[in-house]
Amino acid sequence: MSSSRTQVGIVGGGPAGLMLSHLLHLKGIDSVVLECRTREEVEGTIRAGVLEQNTVDLMVETGLGDRLKREGLEHHGIELRFGGRGHRIAFDELTDGRAVTVYPQHEVLKDLIARRLADGGDIRFGVSGAQVHDHESDRPSITFVDSDGTEQKLECALVAGCDGSRTETRKLIPEPSIRTDHFRQYPFAWFGILAEAPPSSEELIYANHERGFALISTRTPQVQRHYLQVDPNDSVDNWSDDRIWDELHMRVDGEGAEIKDGKIFQKSILQFRSFVCEPMQHGNLFLAGDAAHTVPPTGAKGMNLAIADVYALSNAMDKFFTSSDRKMLDRYTETVLPRVWRTQHFSWWMSSMLHRLPDDTGFGHRRQLAELDMVTRSIAGRTLIAENYVGTPLA
Repeated sequence: MSSSRTQVGIVGGGPAGLMLSHLLHLKGIDSVVLECRTREEVEGTIRAGVLEQNTVDLMVETGLGDRLKREGLEHHGIELRFGGRGHRIAFDELTDGRAVTVYPQHEVLKDLIARRLADGGDIRFGVSGAQVHDHESDRPSITFVDSDGTEQKLECALVAGCDGSRTETRKLIPEPSIRTDHFRQYPFAWFGILAEAPPSSEELIYANHERGFALISTRTPQVQRHYLQVDPNDSVDNWSDDRIWDELHMRVDGEGAEIKDGKIFQKSILQFRSFVCEPMQHGNLFLAGDAAHTVPPTGAKGMNLAIADVYALSNAMDKFFTSSDRKMLDRYTETVLPRVWRTQHFSWWMSSMLHRLPDDTGFGHRRQLAELDMVTRSIAGRTLIAENYVGTPLA
């Protein structure tokens, strides 16, 4: 078995792991990223992305913003649509000029990978069997098999578990003696499409309709991303292209809005779950991103929350390595959990306000319409949505 050593071993090469490695490099801290997928698989997995102002600012400030500023689509508001009419939430007016940027997650990953490799970063793609050992000691290690089939051992001072929602690193925190998992499964799912079509709106539309929720989004000026609320047990085989467009028109079209059809080239069903692991650390193991929490996509928060985690974690690791001071590391969970739960609440609130529940007899929908009317009529209500959607300052 071949051995090597670094300061931080990072399991997982998604947004959390790669951004953590990037931020640590800027602080002079060495890391190795272990990713089970190939580079082509990481960069080729199509994922939506709405970046908060904080995420955009961090990428620009740390040298990742060239393509983002050139190709990202800056949005200064969203539309909440109900009762056949649209109601705009003006981010720029309600949050002192802040905005969000539509820029797909896989493009963020391309930028991170290119920058890490240009900076001499160590990313091991195509590894298998990664296992963390002795994370409660001051000499943890990670064993794995590299892409050539060679057994490897990576010794490190700290380990970051950034291996996504199917994480193995989370299991190292004993449950239930130390770890508590909070989980919620929602009684609906999203049917998503990618279509070659012109934009139907300059900004995202969130539509509440008696037939169910719809989201009108965009990927590029030529490719659009739309979603329909469906039953979690539904199948893409049940939806012809004509049925999809007919349903989108019924749920969205009306005063000031009309869906523009096109050629659909991808269909998928996305399940809705909320999850939080407490604590997000154990010994010298620290979880970040989907390894520690997942949120429904309604609030567009998943990747942004992962970036917020590693921003705080990189600062704590910097303090540890430069001053031998563990206080910030020991308070990592305490630092990031309030944001995690605020984000969970916002995502749950948006979901519950916009989606039809399967057992609703009519009262629930009328209550939703009253809530949407109250929120959009009130400056305080619109501001609450705007501030949460564009993101609160990083800790």
